Amino acid sequence: MQDITDLAFWNLQADYGEADLVYTPYFRVHATSRLNRTLLGSITQSPPHRRVIAQIIGEDIPSIVRTALELQQYRIAAIDLNLGCPAPIVCRKKVGGGLLRIRDKIDAILAALRSAVTIPLTVKTRLGYDSTEAFVDLLELFRKNSIDLLTVHARTVKDMYGGHVQYDLISEAVRKLSCPVLANGDIVNPQQGLDILSCTGAHGLMVGRGAIRNPWIFAQIRAMVAGRSPIYPTGREMRDYLLHLQQSVRWAGGTEHQHVERMKKHLQFIGPGIDPSGLFLHQILRVRTVAEFDRVVHQWLDHRKVLPLSLHSEDPPAISVPHLMPEEKREKPSRELRIPELFSHGTGPSKWPLEVR
Repeated sequence: MQDITDLAFWNLQADYGEADLVYTPYFRVHATSRLNRTLLGSITQSPPHRRVIAQIIGEDIPSIVRTALELQQYRIAAIDLNLGCPAPIVCRKKVGGGLLRIRDKIDAILAALRSAVTIPLTVKTRLGYDSTEAFVDLLELFRKNSIDLLTVHARTVKDMYGGHVQYDLISEAVRKLSCPVLANGDIVNPQQGLDILSCTGAHGLMVGRGAIRNPWIFAQIRAMVAGRSPIYPTGREMRDYLLHLQQSVRWAGGTEHQHVERMKKHLQFIGPGIDPSGLFLHQILRVRTVAEFDRVVHQWLDHRKVLPLSLHSEDPPAISVPHLMPEEKREKPSRELRIPELFSHGTGPSKWPLEVR
């Protein structure tokens, strides 16, 4: 997630149960672009075991190829083409989710990347721009260009982050493609994550907003896969996470005001999980100093009650959509996957890949 799930967040989140794959915020690509030094640092300063996928966004084919060739000189696991960013300012430039309106251009970009790079090529996509009618055609483009992994956020670009998540179309991608498919969209607790895997047959999960709110989610999912009960954080454990997060997002040369304002980007995702009424978020978004931030955090979280940290006022019910995929075709969460073999910088095989983006 742009300006949020950066190196500092990766390092902090690893203390709570690291994701199998992490994606850089996107490298903006155009005719005069150069590799962003801060984003490049997230690659070069990551520990050797961490599988980092470099995400790019753009539409100028020569520039995209140039950038991909430069990036693959670094220790990255793959190049990822962003076809999912729904921000209107991005889509107006015909990049990210905006490219979903120009399928011929997507085809040309993927063909050029496939011919140029020697490391895995992955794609993150939405279901379409304003409808899902052309999703099957998109899948054919991905199959034709032999991508190595597809992540599907099961909403359209116009849906942004609201509306119904159409998990059945993730199942469609699993059926039609030979490459691994990862499920994305409103994965907010470990049981829901396992239900989505089971019902769609997806090969893994990508978690964004849910991991900011609940950095324990990867460890919780792994515990459930292993047949153990997940551990949910108490108020004091969440308090400690927020205080550590407050320290991790600080950067040299920034003012206290800039530091506090940067923290508020994260709190937009975290706040409703602490207090569904919105009062905590109302208070924390109005602090002006680090001392005020710490005071509000201690006021709300100095307790031992368990926090479910759902995106909603209550944990959403388990996903139960057996029509998505026949039982005999569903994969079970105990099988080994070939995804870690694709991304050779990792520490070895793992179950169900879990990603933070």
